Amino acid sequence: MGKSKIAGQVEDFTKPIVESMNLELVEVEFVKEGAQWYLRVYIDKPGGVDLDDCQAVSERLDKILDEKDPIPHSYILEVSSPGIERPLKKDEDFQRFSGRLVAVSTYTPINGTKKFTGQLQGLTEEGVKLELDTGMEIIIPRDKIASAKLAVEF
Repeated sequence: MGKSKIAGQVEDFTKPIVESMNLELVEVEFVKEGAQWYLRVYIDKPGGVDLDDCQAVSERLDKILDEKDPIPHSYILEVSSPGIERPLKKDEDFQRFSGRLVAVSTYTPINGTKKFTGQLQGLTEEGVKLELDTGMEIIIPRDKIASAKLAVEF
């Protein structure tokens, strides 16, 4: 079974757990680093998650993973906060974090560049709207976005 299929299955198992705890499932990734496989589950809530949230999700998810056994080999389960550079994946993320500084990378260049940093102005029908530090506004089509995340403000 492929990495993305496993991550999708685990996301299906995890979503009801986090929602029942009034948490948000940000992302599930299944990656190999060196010789070890990692199943990483990122959760969040307003004000941020704490160690107790992560432990509770980990314990409940671990039981389901043991029961369903979607991964045929050993791996390490990690449940954590998405961190200060939280990825923006869903439409709701782009609306919720409007006004915040974000970093967006595209698959192909737009106006000669593939990396943009600016204040998120929200989501329109055309795409993600940013105000760049030059004061110029740009709309990046969703299908051109390789990654988007909150940027650290100093």
